[in-house]
Amino acid sequence: MRQGTLESGAARTHIRLDFLFPKDTAPSLVVTARKVDPAVGAKRAGTGIKVITVPENRWDRVDVKTVGLLPNVLAKQTAKGAGAQEAWFVDVDGTVKEGGSSNAWIVTKDGRLVTRPAEHGILRGITRMTLFEVAAKLGLVVEERGFTVAEAKDAREAFISSATTIAMPVVEIDGHTIANGHPGSVVLSLREAFFDVAEKSQA
Repeated sequence: MRQGTLESGAARTHIRLDFLFPKDTAPSLVVTARKVDPAVGAKRAGTGIKVITVPENRWDRVDVKTVGLLPNVLAKQTAKGAGAQEAWFVDVDGTVKEGGSSNAWIVTKDGRLVTRPAEHGILRGITRMTLFEVAAKLGLVVEERGFTVAEAKDAREAFISSATTIAMPVVEIDGHTIANGHPGSVVLSLREAFFDVAEKSQA
């Protein structure tokens, strides 16, 4: 069993690092909140964002939402350094998993929405699930399947979804322009209808 030492001033306390669940520990709840200006998101959606891809280097159970987000942080920092706003994790077989803080989507040539199944490989995403309802309202077909980086680059549209971005158009992946380089009509229609559907589902 490993031993650790915790020092505070002149006091020194030895603690046991046995990695077991602590017993009789009172639960704690931490809540943080920050203000998001909708106008900022709307302006960004008008031009779209850039995405880079990075190799998947996280543990297998990324569907478990924990505070162990170092790979996500590093991926987002890599994206920023490359002049992009998001990074997509890519499996060894070339399929896209999800973004550092978002779900990944594409729109096929015939207008179908594609996003990876929410099994144990990605976070399910509340916004992602709401977009299924939005798509149904708009008469759009959603396919839950994996898609490759190559398919994303050749897609009619690409976008990400999250609580803060809603549905955000992706106009460039790894320096490759998506379609005509402008936000597409499908993702913009999803954004427009999102809050109407979301508010009704919570009523």
